[in-house]
Amino acid sequence: MINNEKYLKLINYLKELERVILAFSGGVDSTFLLKAAKEALKDNVKAVTILSPYIPKWEVKEAKQLVSELGVNYEIVEVPIIEEIRNNPENRCYLCKKAVFSIIKSIAEKEGYNHVIDGTNFDDTKDYRPGLKALKELNIKSPLLECELTKEEIRQLSKELGLKTWDKPPYACLLTRIPYGNELNVEDFEKIENAEKYLMDIGIRAVRVRCHKDLARIEVGKNVRSKLFDEKILDEISKQFKKIGFKYVTLDLEGYRTGSFNDTIFTK
Repeated sequence: MINNEKYLKLINYLKELERVILAFSGGVDSTFLLKAAKEALKDNVKAVTILSPYIPKWEVKEAKQLVSELGVNYEIVEVPIIEEIRNNPENRCYLCKKAVFSIIKSIAEKEGYNHVIDGTNFDDTKDYRPGLKALKELNIKSPLLECELTKEEIRQLSKELGLKTWDKPPYACLLTRIPYGNELNVEDFEKIENAEKYLMDIGIRAVRVRCHKDLARIEVGKNVRSKLFDEKILDEISKQFKKIGFKYVTLDLEGYRTGSFNDTIFTK
């Protein structure tokens, strides 16, 4: 076991929970937390992944592989587009978290687990995260937050633990790619997923494709933008995106930033 004060605190915190279900996305935070929970609780931990039109299929596939490698009890729960968020309201994150975690909580109650836990970390409190309100209302435990583990610390500890997710770029559900107030549909999510997967396959790891109906707005890391300033690359990206179903393809000159659609909330 790693001799790190915060990690030891996390292990002891998890042991006190006795038996838990972890909402597992396969990202940096939830994979690290699953590894720690397995160490602390052995077979008294179960991972649950949500399969929804706004969760990339490749991400669910990766999550399944990670759980298999860690040897943890696992369940994938299929959830359709929730009717309350059909028109993508500004509080969609709160409504979605409330619905999804209520489903996971019902599984925990049915199967005799003491708590549901999630991978919210200490840094998440510094960002606009309306979903945190839903977690609090449902009494979902956030061990990484409680033990004040930051993203950078989680990445470093993940590396020491040999987790291949230690340098995985941050991802978010595809709801964040659609402007507030736009009706959600499966076709748009499929276009976004295919477009982002294409860009990742050509080496652009941290990317968001914001969908404005027929127009795709590509956000890439600021240090990556210059790689796209090549006519052949731009022509190929445009060609592929139009095959996917977009009519217009644009590059956001400001580059990738978390929750860029939130600007529309705070500038009202």
